[in-house]
Amino acid sequence: MGDITQFVALPFDVTNDGLIPGESFKCASPAAAISRAQGLWKIFGHAGAVAFIRTGYPVTATTVLRKFGNVPDDLPN
Repeated sequence: MGDITQFVALPFDVTNDGLIPGESFKCASPAAAISRAQGLWKIFGHAGAVAFIRTGYPVTATTVLRKFGNVPDDLPN
């Protein structure tokens, strides 16, 4: 059986405790995840957003596609 691959867009918001992640959105493709992350940042006004790929079940690898705006520094590259 092959690995499970998910394309995800994740927004971040600023609180008194720093940056916190919002609700993640599964997308149909890498391009859709990038577009959704950019929209979350630009259109919906989140502090930042990231598009990434999760591979495996349980998750064995995460690859960041794009970062927009203000996101935590400790994201994997």
